[in-house]
Amino acid sequence: MFQVASHPAAFPHHHPAARRGGFEPAAPAPVTLPRTLARPPFTDVSRDALAAADPALAPVPAEFVRHGLRAKAPQMLAGIAALAPSHVPQSLPRSHLPAALTVPLRASPAGAPPPSYPTHVLAIAPAPAKGAPQDRDAPHAIFPVHAVVLAAHCAKLPRLPPAQPAPPARAASATLPLLPLALPSPQAFAILHSFLYTHRLSSALGSLLPLPPAFLEGLTHAAVRAALESGSARHALAAHLCAAAAGNLGTLMGHAGHVKELWQDMVALGVYDSELWDALDLAWEIVLGALNLAAQ
Repeated sequence: MFQVASHPAAFPHHHPAARRGGFEPAAPAPVTLPRTLARPPFTDVSRDALAAADPALAPVPAEFVRHGLRAKAPQMLAGIAALAPSHVPQSLPRSHLPAALTVPLRASPAGAPPPSYPTHVLAIAPAPAKGAPQDRDAPHAIFPVHAVVLAAHCAKLPRLPPAQPAPPARAASATLPLLPLALPSPQAFAILHSFLYTHRLSSALGSLLPLPPAFLEGLTHAAVRAALESGSARHALAAHLCAAAAGNLGTLMGHAGHVKELWQDMVALGVYDSELWDALDLAWEIVLGALNLAAQ
């Protein structure tokens, strides 16, 4: 039913995926899985992109920028939450993508951190097969974002259109320039979008695979590394995943597709966060282990 290659190999561009939140189980097809998900050579983020997002960051090393953004995540998430949901569509067809969205702003709840409103909107559609034209009516998933977060983490992101001036305090609305973008998986980008703000490994891994709550709770990078280096820990997690899937190879191959698509998005955007890459490696080890157990 499946084989594990001794060396990394590319996946087909599309693979049926069974996942929570929009992915339906599909019958497994014969496929050779790579032993590891290859990490591309490191490329640093663009200094010009950082300066365009915030001119004050021009002389600041990118690693310091990323560290500083973690402390500002509550304000940025509050800014995204302040966008009136009824005016931020979940998706739009390519033929109806505006140059910008003007979105009413809601008042922040009492005691909430002061909002830092997003600067742009990404409209993400699945990348077409090689040589195929982009479907004009393909739905584009909508994600409000902060340019500085993308510039600090995504070395291969296309240049964002110029941002509008930040809305003043108690502004009624915000105007967000829109960038259409093709990625291997808009659904996987939702995991990446959340991680770039929160850096919660528990949420990223829990979105990839149904793992034991006791393992995910308060998950640290050190715990991920320890699990990667422990054969018994990997086996226990693989056994849990296999049991959760009732040993169904189709369901497990769907989980493999889920992990694969996050990998593809990370490669396409040039995301080199070591914590997330280690979590992805662990997820892949768990999936391969579960498939081996199910095939016995």
